[in-house]
Amino acid sequence: MKKVIIFLGITCSFLGFSQKKWTLEESIDYAKNNNLQIITSKFTEKLEEKNLHISKRNFLPSISANMNNNIKFGQTQGFQGGIGRNDNFNNDIGMSVDMVIYSGNKIKKQVEQKQIDLSIAKYNTDILKYDITLQIIEQYLTILLNKEIYKVNKSAFNNAQKLYDKIKITTEIETTAKTVLAEAEATLARESQNMKIAEINIKKSLFALAQTLQLDDYSQFDIEDISLESPINISINNSSDEILKKIYSNHPKIKLAEQNIESAEIQSKIAMASFLPTISLNARLGSFYYNSLVTDITGVDSFGNIIKEKTLFDQYKTNFSQQVGLSINIPIFNKGITKIQVEQAKINEDIAKNNLNIKKQELLQNIQKVYFDIENYYANYLYAIETHKSNELALDFAQKSYEAGKITIYDLNVALNNFINAQGTLIQMKYNYIFSQKVLNFYINQSIK
Repeated sequence: MKKVIIFLGITCSFLGFSQKKWTLEESIDYAKNNNLQIITSKFTEKLEEKNLHISKRNFLPSISANMNNNIKFGQTQGFQGGIGRNDNFNNDIGMSVDMVIYSGNKIKKQVEQKQIDLSIAKYNTDILKYDITLQIIEQYLTILLNKEIYKVNKSAFNNAQKLYDKIKITTEIETTAKTVLAEAEATLARESQNMKIAEINIKKSLFALAQTLQLDDYSQFDIEDISLESPINISINNSSDEILKKIYSNHPKIKLAEQNIESAEIQSKIAMASFLPTISLNARLGSFYYNSLVTDITGVDSFGNIIKEKTLFDQYKTNFSQQVGLSINIPIFNKGITKIQVEQAKINEDIAKNNLNIKKQELLQNIQKVYFDIENYYANYLYAIETHKSNELALDFAQKSYEAGKITIYDLNVALNNFINAQGTLIQMKYNYIFSQKVLNFYINQSIK
């Protein structure tokens, strides 16, 4: 009994997960955390953080230790021309400290450069999140649109089925011509095909969103059906400087372009620092050891006593030395390369400033397009409402006329097709308008609410 309960619990959990319907907010949040491009961009951020840590450490001194060992075998010639063995072992140890005291603030500027590089990496991630949010909004609304169109086609199919069943009965009792039945059958087949196409379009749009979310299993993927309010005309001054200023201050592409300008300006200062001298401090500690492998006698003292080689640590103590140095490197002439590098950096500044103007112009064009789309879609929506009402009345009149025998089934099908097309157009204009409104709201407020 216990095993059965556990099995049922697991089954219910699985079904609950597989039947989950994603909201728009959940889809966007999931994509921001799991999209492969965004994940790669976040790795780039981490690399830039490490580069920043490295640049900050350039303020610290470099400390190193060294040890050298050499063994020599063979003959050598003395200062009086004599030849003899000179087998020996040499060892030296040391520790050095090097530190840049002044470099024209180059190290400080390089740290600032890496800080900006980190900001640039973060803005690149924000741009990906921004773009994928707009993409998901569009894909989500496309699914809702396709579901609405499917409902229209399903309703048309049901009406065609009812009409076909009715005509089939009247044909069997020979009160309706077989040509009418054939037309009703053709209409039923056509509406069945339209319903199937609409169903496939839903699956295709669901698959597209699942791919954007990078879902491995999309067989049970579905979104939450939300009811969208009818469009309301919102009059917005599309030339408002305040709105543009707000969008410019929030948009990641503008922020990225501004950071590129700062980066180019700092790069110019780094290049100009190469004209200035570099002052470095260095210190050395060291000692050495010598051991003749031929004899341990090094000589005699003034009293005739034999002097033997000292031990390793005694020699280290005796031969210990210290050194402190200050070096100044003053650039005088390097073939004019530094001057050219400064000029290149200034050109990069101009390029970065021009790119900012390009991004602002592109953004302005996109915003104006959204404004125009909103006005156009709203006008088309109002027209579609009137067309829908007219075709609905025409269909009602045609159905009554057909039942009274005043028109043929062909005329009824024309009225039905006109009504279905009017319904589809109305739904399309509604979703186009709502999508444009959401895009504009996202531009202004960085929100999907």
